[in-house]
Amino acid sequence: MYNILVCDDDRDIVNALKIYLSAEGYNTFEAYTGREALEVAGREDIHLILMDVMMPEMDGIAATLRLRERHNIPIILLTAKSEDTDKVLGLNTGADDYVTKPFNPLELQARVRSQLRRYTKLGGMTASEGSEGRLAVGGVELDDKAKRVSVDGEEVALTPTEFAILRLLLGTPGKVFSTGEIYERVSGGDSAFASRSAVAVHIRHLREKIEINPSEPRYLKVVWGQGYKIERLGAATGGGK
Repeated sequence: MYNILVCDDDRDIVNALKIYLSAEGYNTFEAYTGREALEVAGREDIHLILMDVMMPEMDGIAATLRLRERHNIPIILLTAKSEDTDKVLGLNTGADDYVTKPFNPLELQARVRSQLRRYTKLGGMTASEGSEGRLAVGGVELDDKAKRVSVDGEEVALTPTEFAILRLLLGTPGKVFSTGEIYERVSGGDSAFASRSAVAVHIRHLREKIEINPSEPRYLKVVWGQGYKIERLGAATGGGK
C-alpha cells in the first residue's frame, strides 16, 4: 500500500483529498504547514506528497526545496490558476507535477497514479546493487539497476522525472530529442504528465545538477529549434548550449 502525505492549510481540502485517495486504496497522512510536512516525511515512509503552495509558517515552495535535500519521492503541487509563477518555481525547486484548484478528482487520481507508476518503475522505493544497466558519458554515470546517478564520482539526487529524462538522453548520446519526444517517452503519452512546457523546466533543473557550470554546459546541450541531447565526449559543440 502506498503512503501519501496531503499538505494544505485548508482542512476541508485535506479531508476531501483523503476521501478521494482512501477510495483508491492509498494510506494517507496529513499536514497543514510546510514544517509539518517535513516532520511527517522525516518519520514516515511516504511515497508521494500533495503539497499546497500557499501555506503559513513555511510555504509549499520552501518545503519542496527542503524535501529535495533528502528525498526523491514525487511531489505534486496544489496551485491556484493564477499562480503560474509559482508553478514554474515549484518545478524548478524539484516538484514533479502540479494540479490547479479547483481540481477534478479524476484528474487528481490520474496524476497520482502516473507519478507513483513512474516512481516505482524507476526504483525509487527499492535500490539494488549491480553492474548491468550502466550508462555513462564523461563523468556522468547512471546506474539503471541501482537507480543512482553520479557526476565525477559524486552521487547526485534526481527526482523520478529527472532520472527518466537523463536515462533517455544518455541512452543515445548525440541524438537530439525534441521536447515532444521527451514528453512522450517520459510520460508514456500519459495525459497526467504536467505539460510539454514543463519538460524545459525539468531539463533546466537537471542541468543544474549534473553540470559544473549550467550556463556553459558540457553534457546536456540544447540544439536550437530542435531539442536536447547529451553531448558525446569529445564531440563538436556547435549545436548550442
